[in-house]
Amino acid sequence: MLAARYDRYGRPEVLGLCPEAMPVPKRGQLVVRVHAAALNPKDVIVQSGRLPLFRFLAGSRFPKHVGYDWSGEVVSCGPGVSGFATGDPLYGMMNGWAGGACATHAVVSVRELARKPSKLSWEKAAAVPLAAQTALQALRDVARVVRGARVLINGASGGVGTFAVQIAKALGARVTAVTSGANEDLVRSIGADEALDYQTCDIRASGERFDVFFDVFGNRSFGFAAPVLTETGTYVSTVPKPRLLRDIATTMVGRKRARLVRVRSRTSDLTTLAWWAERSILEPVVDSIYPLHEIAAAEARVASRRSRGKVVLTVTDDEVTSAPRRVR
Repeated sequence: MLAARYDRYGRPEVLGLCPEAMPVPKRGQLVVRVHAAALNPKDVIVQSGRLPLFRFLAGSRFPKHVGYDWSGEVVSCGPGVSGFATGDPLYGMMNGWAGGACATHAVVSVRELARKPSKLSWEKAAAVPLAAQTALQALRDVARVVRGARVLINGASGGVGTFAVQIAKALGARVTAVTSGANEDLVRSIGADEALDYQTCDIRASGERFDVFFDVFGNRSFGFAAPVLTETGTYVSTVPKPRLLRDIATTMVGRKRARLVRVRSRTSDLTTLAWWAERSILEPVVDSIYPLHEIAAAEARVASRRSRGKVVLTVTDDEVTSAPRRVR
């Protein structure tokens, strides 16, 4: 098999494909033939080594593998696994920090996957797990969005943001999407009730108040958001900055709250997302698709922070059968 990995921290150029032994599933695991994988800002942050917290969580051993999102079909089952057959189409996200989805084959936990939505291609299915579960858990579990809530999504045109717009609408909220002017039509097309250009609009001067301020990009603080929150509003971020951790501590008692979403892959949530996808309530937005051997270019696209939706990698039969020609 082939796997994308790196042996030192750095820019996307340090990534390469290397041959590895086929994984053997342990109890509660499956081996899947990966048809598509998706990249996320998490991959860029971990692989760059810039943030001490992420370096600590990822560990000090090299080489390190890449990718958490995948879609594929069952190859073999480990001990204690039942209910799956060879060829079953699945999708999921790897918890933790080890990665390994950007490969021709991957070993995955049965607790972190679900049946692939039949309506979605391999590529679109792989685009869902991490970003959509982040949005779902942030809005439903952390912010406790209810029907009629007013939700602002900062960074609405990216991977998490495009799912957040659609999930907030599915939960019955009124959605204001903050993005660039070039992406206003995109966020409106996926359900945003209002689109604001962050370059020309001052949210705090608009006079609007929101029950939820979901800071997908992590570039707006609780202090920035507090004036536009209702008296019982919630600010949620995806980025664990020291300032945010202080804000969480100081708002444990009080009406306005600062919170952090920490995504976990769960079969139940993936099943919910699949149900929405089958009924066209949720539609992945795919920015671009790269072949697996262009992993460095794909990650550079994510690192640019200019992608609209998700960056996906497709794993072709050629890459599965011609491993010796893809060595870094």
